[in-house]
Amino acid sequence: VWKPVYNMKYPSCERRFTRRDLHIYGKGRETMKNRVRELRTEAGMTQQQLADLVHVSSRTIISLEKGQYNPSLLLAYRMALELHTTMEELYCLPENKEEEDRAYEMEDL
Repeated sequence: VWKPVYNMKYPSCERRFTRRDLHIYGKGRETMKNRVRELRTEAGMTQQQLADLVHVSSRTIISLEKGQYNPSLLLAYRMALELHTTMEELYCLPENKEEEDRAYEMEDL
């Protein structure tokens, strides 16, 4: 159970967010592009079957496929193994890096 911490300089409900915080927490920024749904369906798996293989709920797989959630490194690795691909291919890492680099360049202007 999550409880707010009130012994910080700013209580969690009053903390001031900087521009960097917005990037870290994903506000104003989309999650990474991925090919989870595409590769899962090519493998003939249901969301529940993939979830069981990688030890998460089907809701997690749904959120990943919709781009609402970025997985942990270990979860991405497990999914890549089960889908017989690399993490780079599963999460379109070269394309996502280029997109993030462009965003940083725009920030510097």
